Amino acid sequence: MKIIVGLGNPEEKYAKTFHNMGYIAVGDVAAKLGVKFKKKECESYVAEGNVNGEKVIIARPVTYMNLSGRAVKQLLAKYKATADDLIIIYDDYDIPKGTVRIRPSGSAGTHNGMRSIISEINTSDFVRIRIGIRDSEVNIPIINYVLSEVKKEDYELFIAASNRAADAAIALAKGEKTELVMTAYNG
Repeated sequence: MKIIVGLGNPEEKYAKTFHNMGYIAVGDVAAKLGVKFKKKECESYVAEGNVNGEKVIIARPVTYMNLSGRAVKQLLAKYKATADDLIIIYDDYDIPKGTVRIRPSGSAGTHNGMRSIISEINTSDFVRIRIGIRDSEVNIPIINYVLSEVKKEDYELFIAASNRAADAAIALAKGEKTELVMTAYNG
């Protein structure tokens, strides 16, 4: 079993913001697996799929970004899963826009959603797929930037990054080794 969680904010006004890249990417995962977000549980919208006969839970927490850990903790408990079963997809201001970076563990960096998850589940040892959003030409406070909408000229770049992140998540759900997925999708 794998639980793939995309971080974001639930309100429509945040739908096209940088901070919703995780939501967008898990939407791509669900579409590629042919499933829909049909139920609400564990403070998340949830879709269930299968990859190679293994159950895959795809979730979009509705707790808002800073409380994402609450939903992740509930999902792990409900599905009797561990951090080894967890894949988190989220935007990362610390890496250049449009890049995808996969790591088997690590710190939260500047991301409050990741800080919440690490605090709630008491470990940072879980796979994360980061979608870079940093634009070196933009000089505004991080909070204003992450909650701003993706510029039209960058739309295709972020669609491609979201798609790559979704493919990486599915590869991990298939049981491919993290190191191989990192080699194939990082960059």
